Amino acid sequence: MKKFILSSLAVCSLTFSQAQTQAPYQGPLTNMKGSEYKFTVVKSLDATAVQNQGNTGTCWSFSSMSFFESELIRMGKGKDFNMAEMFVARKAYPLKADNYVRMHGRANMAEGGGFSDVVNVIKKYGMVPEEVYTGKKNPKENHNHSVLESTLKGITSAVANDNNSKIDFEAMHQAVESTCDAFLGKAPEKFMYKGKEYTPKSYYEATGLNIDDYVFLTSFTHHPFYSKFTLEVPDNWNWDQMYNLPLNEFQEVMTNAINTGFTFAWASDVSEKGFKFKDGLAVVPEMPFSEMSDDEKADLTKKPHAQFKVTQENRQQAFDNYETQDDHGMHVVGIVKDQNSTPYYIVKNSWGKDRNECDGYFYASESYVLYKTTSIMLHKKAIPAAIAKKLGIVQ
Repeated sequence: MKKFILSSLAVCSLTFSQAQTQAPYQGPLTNMKGSEYKFTVVKSLDATAVQNQGNTGTCWSFSSMSFFESELIRMGKGKDFNMAEMFVARKAYPLKADNYVRMHGRANMAEGGGFSDVVNVIKKYGMVPEEVYTGKKNPKENHNHSVLESTLKGITSAVANDNNSKIDFEAMHQAVESTCDAFLGKAPEKFMYKGKEYTPKSYYEATGLNIDDYVFLTSFTHHPFYSKFTLEVPDNWNWDQMYNLPLNEFQEVMTNAINTGFTFAWASDVSEKGFKFKDGLAVVPEMPFSEMSDDEKADLTKKPHAQFKVTQENRQQAFDNYETQDDHGMHVVGIVKDQNSTPYYIVKNSWGKDRNECDGYFYASESYVLYKTTSIMLHKKAIPAAIAKKLGIVQ
C-alpha cells in the first residue's frame, strides 16, 4: 500500500442520524447547507482515536494497529490501547531490506507494505504501546520517512547492484539496522508499562491476541476460488498468501463481520475520482465520470446517486488494467445506509483528524468497496461458517 497525503482541509457534506442500534461511533459527519444526504447507522463498532501517519507510506501499520486495537476492545480487554505503529515499521524495514538484497534488487524496497507485514512482525518480535516507542526523535513533529526511505534504498541498491565484488550481507544488514535506529530510535528490548516489565513478545502475549486467528481474503478470477494465492501487487514483497472467494461471498463476509461485531482492515485503491475524502465520501457512480458535466460531478457530494453495478468481471478487469491498485490501508468499523437504503461502510483513516471535517472518517459505498478492495484482514470467526468450511478454515 502506497502513501496518499491530502493537504486540503475538508468540508463535510453529510447528514448523520442515529438509529436504535449499537453505535460507539457517534459520527462527526455534520449537517451542511445544501446537502441532501441522510445516513442512518446500521451497525457501528468501537474504535480507538484516529492517528496520523504523516509523510510516510506506513498506512498498512496504522490500519492494522487500529484493527487490532478494536479487536482488543471486542475481546473485553479495555478501550485505552494505543499500539506503536512505528515499532512494526521499524522491525519491518530490515526484513524488507534483506529480501530486496536476496532478490538481487528485483523486489520492492519502499515504505509501502501489507497487513501480512504486521502479522509477521508481531509473530517474530511482538508489539509495544505507543508511549514506549513513538518512532520520532521530535515528538512535536509528524512522522516523515522520506529521508529514511531514500537512505535505505541507497544502501540496499548499492549492495544488490554490485556485481563486481562479493556481497557482505551481514554488513548490509547492520547498516540498515543502524540507519533505522538513527532515524526512528532503537526499539526496546525490555520496558516498563503500567508498573510491569515486559519484552515486546511478553506484552503481545499479555494482550490475549492470537495472531494465528487472523486471515486475509480477496476476490479475483485469475486464481481458483476457495484456494490461497499470492496477490500480485508490489507491496506484497514477502509473497504472503490470501484466500480467494467469489465476489458474492466476499461481500457476505464483510457484511457478516460488521453485523456480528467484527471490524476488518481494508486495503483498497483510493485514486478514484469518486474518492472524496475531504467530503467524507467514496462512491462509484453508475454514470461514468467521462460522461458527467462539471455540475453532475459536483453533485455527487450533495445528494445520493445510483451506484455502479459491480460484477466479478468488471472488478477483475479494473485490477488487470491497473485501474485498481493496492494504494492504501484503512479500517472498516461499521455500516450505514442513506435515505435510499444504499449501504456504505464507515471507514477510519490514518491521515489525522484535521484533513476533513469528519474527524478523519469517511463513508465508502458498498459498490466502491466491492469494486476497489484488493484485500481485507479479519478474525476467522467473522467468516460465515459455511464459507469458512469451503476455505478449509477451522474456526
